[in-house]
Amino acid sequence: MRILVIEDEKKVANFIKRGLQEEGYAVDLSSDGEDGYFQAEEIQYDLILLDLMIPKLDGLTLCRKLRQNGIQTPLIMLTAKDSIKDKVTGLDSGADDYLTKPFSFEELLARIRALMRKGKNQQPACLQVGDLMLDVVGHKAYRSGEEIILTVKEYALLEYFMRNAGTVITRTMIAEHVWDINFDTFTNVIDVYVNYLRNKIDKGRETRLIHTVRGRGYILKED
Repeated sequence: MRILVIEDEKKVANFIKRGLQEEGYAVDLSSDGEDGYFQAEEIQYDLILLDLMIPKLDGLTLCRKLRQNGIQTPLIMLTAKDSIKDKVTGLDSGADDYLTKPFSFEELLARIRALMRKGKNQQPACLQVGDLMLDVVGHKAYRSGEEIILTVKEYALLEYFMRNAGTVITRTMIAEHVWDINFDTFTNVIDVYVNYLRNKIDKGRETRLIHTVRGRGYILKED
């Protein structure tokens, strides 16, 4: 999942980015409303975290502008303003959730998970393709009941595959959803990580799940 964090306090932005990356999310940063709007318009994000007090275009105005222009990306407002009136104003402007500073990072992660479940029609806590199962809450993968130990990036890549099982996934799509905005799509890192997954998921097994679609990308499916 790819997240845009629009926050002008550098320490806060970097703290959020580091924590989200440790959970396997791809994260882009923006420090003002105008740039944040540009990124949200140009890139298909899965979620936006938006601080209210940002320069050039404040958070409320930015949120309204996004919604007025048809950008319905799930959005959580982050702000020190904690009155009921402030929360109502934020939600009425088009935000999906509202979290006051200071906040627990665990609570932020829980809010993100809840919003993603809501936005994706209550997707189950476990994804399964054949005998491969992914526990998206516990961040654990199993094949034939045997746990597969994955790095954070391997897990993120596998989750993206499993959420799009049966669909051809291009390298550009993988780059956009698993890596951040600074990722160089001309490197072979994606192929390297796909091979890492193959070695852990398919190697030595009769049924392969990760397949190369020549000239297009990859697909996760049973043979």
